[in-house]
Amino acid sequence: MKVNQLKAGAALSYISMGLGYLVSIIYTPIMLRLLGQSEYGLYNLVASVVAYLGVLNFGFGSAYMRYYSRYKAQEEREKIATLNGMFLIIFSVIGFVAVIAGTILALNTELIFGSELTSFELSRAKILMMILVINLAISFPNIVFTSHITANEKFVFQKIVQMIKAVINPFVILPVLIMGYGSVGMVVVTTILNIFIEIINLTYCIRKLKMRFSFRNFDFKLMREMTVFSSFIFINLLIDQINWNVDKFILGRFHGTVTVAVYGLAAQLNTYYLSIASTISSVFIPRVHRLVASSDDNDDLTKLFTRIGRVQFIILSLISTGLVFFGRPFINMWAGNNYDGSYTIVLLLIIPVTIPLIQNIGIEIQRAKNMHQFRSWVYFFIALANLGITIPLAKMYGGVGAAIGTAASLIIGNGLIMNWYNHVKVGLDMKYFWKQILSFIPALIAPIMSGILINKIFNLYSLFYFLGFGIIYVVIFFISMWFFGMNQYEKDLIGKPIKRVVIRICK
Repeated sequence: MKVNQLKAGAALSYISMGLGYLVSIIYTPIMLRLLGQSEYGLYNLVASVVAYLGVLNFGFGSAYMRYYSRYKAQEEREKIATLNGMFLIIFSVIGFVAVIAGTILALNTELIFGSELTSFELSRAKILMMILVINLAISFPNIVFTSHITANEKFVFQKIVQMIKAVINPFVILPVLIMGYGSVGMVVVTTILNIFIEIINLTYCIRKLKMRFSFRNFDFKLMREMTVFSSFIFINLLIDQINWNVDKFILGRFHGTVTVAVYGLAAQLNTYYLSIASTISSVFIPRVHRLVASSDDNDDLTKLFTRIGRVQFIILSLISTGLVFFGRPFINMWAGNNYDGSYTIVLLLIIPVTIPLIQNIGIEIQRAKNMHQFRSWVYFFIALANLGITIPLAKMYGGVGAAIGTAASLIIGNGLIMNWYNHVKVGLDMKYFWKQILSFIPALIAPIMSGILINKIFNLYSLFYFLGFGIIYVVIFFISMWFFGMNQYEKDLIGKPIKRVVIRICK
């Protein structure tokens, strides 16, 4: 039976994500207590610096998708083989450069992290940095294979591999932590697991997808064209690093590893939030490129943009409002009382980021139309402004100050400027989009009122009340959304699969 990769991929994405969160809910508090707050902060601090080397991929992964889709549509098999060979060479060279750059950073940890770290922490930071750099360097050539799998829309395989990784991860890391190997043991095991996953991707591409490589006729003209295309994606990667990782580095310089740990936990919760929205839009990336390549009809693109945005809003509004009402007791019971400060920080991060998340398919539309340059420059200058205001705010108010700087940049850049650009220049009807999103307001009244009442009357620091009223809140939210918010398409997304299951059970 032929599997609909798009639907199955989307369904498996959410199963994979749900499984990952379930594992994380059980695994994270154990990991936090085994590592200790200071070492968890140190791991976050080092990882945030190494993450900057991730921008060395220059956004070539998106360029691969663009040119592969073009050659595949033209049935140019030899050009695809040349493209594969070119990208494997490029990413291997980038991996080598990352090792050299990472080694220089590791030799200068005292200069990078400053005087807030003890001599023991600086010594451990050096080891952590080298292992994380090797992990990153090995991952670069794998981008060719993961991009090839995505371009061929083999989402089922991709998501199953992700699920296996999510489940195995704690089972191999926790024994290492219990034996006392700390953060160093954790990153060694993570690196070995990543290598194993990368070998699986490589084997699948070669054997199943018959991926071919040609290392002759390196196309320098194409390379120049791709570099121009990717240069703006590179700026976006740099901006993401400033927005999501520079806060930890600044906090480490001014306040030490404990403050980084509190911010790091909030950032981890924010990462989960980001992944929920991107999981939906990621399976539509090939469709957007095909739509633009075939017709470039702005009405069709606006409908797709709005349809995905509405589904993302329903899910994200449940999580963000749930976090407002249940987040503080959840963090205290889950991670411990010493992470209470993460609550305010995570709200400052996730509420403003909801706007770009429900519009993130617009980024692919801009890339497919080759109109992503403006976004890159706008975000670049806003990220610099974010950096400028975050340093004094973080120095005065710690993690909350750093989060305020990031929130302000997200609201100005995404909430105002990019909506104007999408409407006036890209051709998407943003008035229609926001009219559709604002139509959810009546559906949010009942859950918000119930959340306020629950918080005023009951002690949610009791596990019994927390779970009981958490379930009641979710039920109220879905009933209200069903009757006052969802359209027929969204009701069918939930109703049809349930109906099919009921029919099968009743047979």
